[in-house]
Amino acid sequence: MASPMSRRGAEQEGRSVRRGVRGFAVVLVLIASVLPVASAQAEHDDRAAPLPLERLFDNTAVSDAGNPAAADFDGAGASLSAEDLTAAGWTPGRALTVQGATLTWPDRVAGLPDNVRANGQSVAVAGQGDALAFLVASTSGADLTASGTVTYADGTVSSYALTAPDWRRGALATKAVALPHVNTPSGPLAEKARLYVVTVPADAARSVASVQLPLAPDLHVFALSVRAATTGWTGAWAAATSGYPAVGPWTDRTLRLVVHTSVGGPGVRLRFDNTFAAAPVRIGAATVAVQETGAAAQATPVRLTFGGAADAEIPAGAQAYSDPLASDVPAGADLLVSFHLPGPVAAAPVHRLAQQRSYLSEPGDHTADGAATAYTGVLTNWPLLTGVDVAGGPGSVVVIGDSITDGDRSTVDANRRWPDVLAGRLRAQSAVPRYGVLNQGIAGNSVIADRYPGDGVSTDSAGVSALHRLDRDVHAQTSVRAAIVLEGINDLLAGRSARTLTAGLEEIADRAHARGLRVLVATLLPCGGEPRCTAALETERTAANAWIRQNDVFDGVLDFDAAVRDPAQPSRMLPAYDSGDHLHPGDAGLAAMAESVDLTLL
Repeated sequence: MASPMSRRGAEQEGRSVRRGVRGFAVVLVLIASVLPVASAQAEHDDRAAPLPLERLFDNTAVSDAGNPAAADFDGAGASLSAEDLTAAGWTPGRALTVQGATLTWPDRVAGLPDNVRANGQSVAVAGQGDALAFLVASTSGADLTASGTVTYADGTVSSYALTAPDWRRGALATKAVALPHVNTPSGPLAEKARLYVVTVPADAARSVASVQLPLAPDLHVFALSVRAATTGWTGAWAAATSGYPAVGPWTDRTLRLVVHTSVGGPGVRLRFDNTFAAAPVRIGAATVAVQETGAAAQATPVRLTFGGAADAEIPAGAQAYSDPLASDVPAGADLLVSFHLPGPVAAAPVHRLAQQRSYLSEPGDHTADGAATAYTGVLTNWPLLTGVDVAGGPGSVVVIGDSITDGDRSTVDANRRWPDVLAGRLRAQSAVPRYGVLNQGIAGNSVIADRYPGDGVSTDSAGVSALHRLDRDVHAQTSVRAAIVLEGINDLLAGRSARTLTAGLEEIADRAHARGLRVLVATLLPCGGEPRCTAALETERTAANAWIRQNDVFDGVLDFDAAVRDPAQPSRMLPAYDSGDHLHPGDAGLAAMAESVDLTLL
């Protein structure tokens, strides 16, 4: 069988042909849809110079409890609750960072126009970066997809398409924030109102001058910005939020999380995410240090700031980056990230399966403690912290997957997940850039279906689907250059077919390519001997792997199945690689997977 490298030219040619056919079909659809509005478009082409979005506000979405009739978001008298927005931390004029983009919630009191119904308006937007970010919702009763254009400072123009989910029916898994009520003139309704942040690719080499909104009046735009490219930073560590479980509750406690860097650099910044939350969370103080042993630091932890302040409040669904800190971070080292939670915190966004012991303090702010004395509790998950970036470097490779990527059954505290081994290989060579490796595996995760619905306190920690978390966990990661996908066995275990799975994988590839990423796919590991891995499942796994090996949508294939299977029983792992449950590789199997990766594919 031809190697992925030798097939690359043929794959790209096949992919180009197929995309050309798809593109022709899309053009036909667009022609059909544009003809009825051609005169309207011509009218908009002749409009005046672009204006700031707030000067174009023509719809009122927010009302307060005392006067719910003052707003009519959807044309039927319903609106968002000002009180609910305040409770979520979404106050007028508040800057919100979501998916790495900073957007400002409209600085309007309830009852005044606060959003634009998209009707081809030209919006003045300045900035240079890899994406446009829209804070939007649809009032059409369904997800709404529409297209517009971007004008750059050099006069060039490109098009974009975005999908805005409906504010009352859209997927909770992808929302930025969900509010507990919908206001109506006759009183509040106890149903979720949703708002979404949607990003679309931009040319990072050019400066944006203006954005023409789509012709879709049921698409409401509250804010719009350019997401700055993360030049000068490389992702050194990351973890995906797998749920929003009950914790503690924590009041006046310090968490000291242990994380392992894939690369190092002369500066550092941290990212905290309040994903899936309904209320803000406050970080009272934060520090970083290199671990000595356990909760003890090698030296006095160094304080971090947030916008110059020692503390930060993170609104529901938003994130906070610490200010850049000039402090050397070693590669392949364990860091102690400590942060004080004044609290009370009764639920928090968490990555459940850390395979790493972290620590919880006695009451008090112990972020500056070098000693371990105050850290008497042990944590087996990573709450709130989702990223560690280092200054400089060539960028990162993101791995999205399930428990096999998450390191389930690997040795605790030893950093023997296969992405850790891959990072060690990259550090030890010079043939390709020494990329950071970001592990976005979630135990139990599926490509197609959400295990956690994406809202509310969760009892399931397997996260939202790969398709629903792709933008947050891959596209928005720091300086991502390439992605690796190893996921799908949980879909087959849930009874989905190989055809359904591979359609989902193909969508991941197409979306990643639209962002300019190189994306690789890995074959599914054998699991014979695990009770659920029946002969019927093996048939579907074999079919999925046949598609993966011959596909023309990904840029390369990592044959992990071949790396770990028993030649005498190809439906099973080699006993030396099996953790004992016949589904998850042990340390030796995970190392064999990482050692089989052709680094030049990255």
